[in-house]
Amino acid sequence: MIKLKLTLLFMIIILTSGCSEFALLMSGSSVAISQNAYVRAYNGVDVLTIMSTEKSIKKHIYDKGKKHIQTLTQIVDDKTIGD
Repeated sequence: MIKLKLTLLFMIIILTSGCSEFALLMSGSSVAISQNAYVRAYNGVDVLTIMSTEKSIKKHIYDKGKKHIQTLTQIVDDKTIGD
């Protein structure tokens, strides 16, 4: 079983080694190859976040932003109803 997995892994590496960096970045992969240290650090923190909370950093930001917008909308609606 382990030989099959290693063979599959090596085949994937051989097939994708011809891809350009741009193609890897455009694939939507979170393990995109980049020379920028900030991008590498962000991806590392994002992987750790996903492993511990099952959500990415972007999903956390989206959820919090959506919650704040709903709260602000409710406050504005309450003020307009009270006037």
